[in-house]
Amino acid sequence: MAESGRIPTNAYGILRREAPDNKCDEIVDQVRRLGYAKVSSGLDAQALDALREEFERVRTAYVARHGEAQLRAADELNGVRALCAQGSRAFIDLAMNSNVHGVVSQLIEGLYILNQQNGVINPPRQNYNQGAWHRDLPYQHFTSSTPLAVNALFCLDDFTPDNGSTFVLPGSHKAGSFPSEAYVESHALQVMAKAGEFILLDCMVFHSGSYNRSEKERRAINHVFNIPYFKQQIDLTAIMNPDELSEKERLLFGFSTQPSLSVESYLTSRQKS
Repeated sequence: MAESGRIPTNAYGILRREAPDNKCDEIVDQVRRLGYAKVSSGLDAQALDALREEFERVRTAYVARHGEAQLRAADELNGVRALCAQGSRAFIDLAMNSNVHGVVSQLIEGLYILNQQNGVINPPRQNYNQGAWHRDLPYQHFTSSTPLAVNALFCLDDFTPDNGSTFVLPGSHKAGSFPSEAYVESHALQVMAKAGEFILLDCMVFHSGSYNRSEKERRAINHVFNIPYFKQQIDLTAIMNPDELSEKERLLFGFSTQPSLSVESYLTSRQKS
């Protein structure tokens, strides 16, 4: 007799079944089905502390460069755009994290690039611009058979219900429209994560930050990887030095997928060496 409340293990009438070979395959399967999962970055406590220090150094320089008044007027005071282009090797290395790419490379078929890498700060006891339901391909209402873009949100701090951890609507990447208020109320799920983990999202899954009722900021670094047919949020090739990057890094940051500026340059790019 089956034990009450226990998840059944027997099945019948099933002709096809997923059989993941390892933890990475299990994460891929969850993102495909539910639209979200978590993956460890593999960073130890010392590396994580160093990344936090570098985040604050770059953040301070960013505010000094652009001005607090201008950032506040643009509702950008709680973000740092294009971290990988701010002169720090730490954020380039984070964008190249092998654990993330082990998953993303299975979710996005073929070549993909980094669309954006932005610092996100959820301030304590106040509203912020990511505290609203959205997709990371915003204003789009379509579905695709495989992901066109994947969000990898790196947690610099623990994500808890108290400090505004991310809400997701599982499976919402499979439907074009945003669901009803009653549906959201019944099915929204808050994702808790440890510092050093990535929260992975199919970019078409609806998600939202939430109110930070703690006394401290909750910080993260968001990455969006997508097929190269979408333009980058900011042209990273215009603000990064390719000579400081490896061939693999140049590929990820979009140096090989920029549009040709003329017919001649396009024809040259098509020539086989």
